[in-house]
Amino acid sequence: MTVMQTTPADTGPTAPADICSAPPRRHPRPDGQDRYTISEVVVFTGLTAHTLRWYERIGLMPHVDRSHTGQRRYSNRDLDWLDFVTKLRLTGMPVADMVRYAEMVREGESTYPQRQALLESTRRDVLSRIAELRDTLAVLDLKIGFYAREGSPR
Repeated sequence: MTVMQTTPADTGPTAPADICSAPPRRHPRPDGQDRYTISEVVVFTGLTAHTLRWYERIGLMPHVDRSHTGQRRYSNRDLDWLDFVTKLRLTGMPVADMVRYAEMVREGESTYPQRQALLESTRRDVLSRIAELRDTLAVLDLKIGFYAREGSPR
């Protein structure tokens, strides 16, 4: 299935909370019992432990709790953030922009306009890439059709 149309993002009134991913995935554990080791997060997210540590080091995940022995303990909120970050990566957003976005989130509501502008810019880039992929798909379909017609025994 291909996407033939897109609609503008809804910019109307929304809930005041900054939702990191919609709809959020079901968490493995309920809030309050959500202390995951890095190994568990690797399994749940598909990211590598190296990537998780790197995200923390560059400021993309600076709020990861630690146990009394220094081991990382991730929460459901962290899993939601990682889900959102993974989606940003899929858009092709540069890591520097992702880090800038994370910094703005930490700065609070005063950065809503800048965050919106960054996401709108990323959305335009995604729509452009989708259009390029549609054109590419049309060329492939033409070639496949040609070979199906010409390669068939007569």
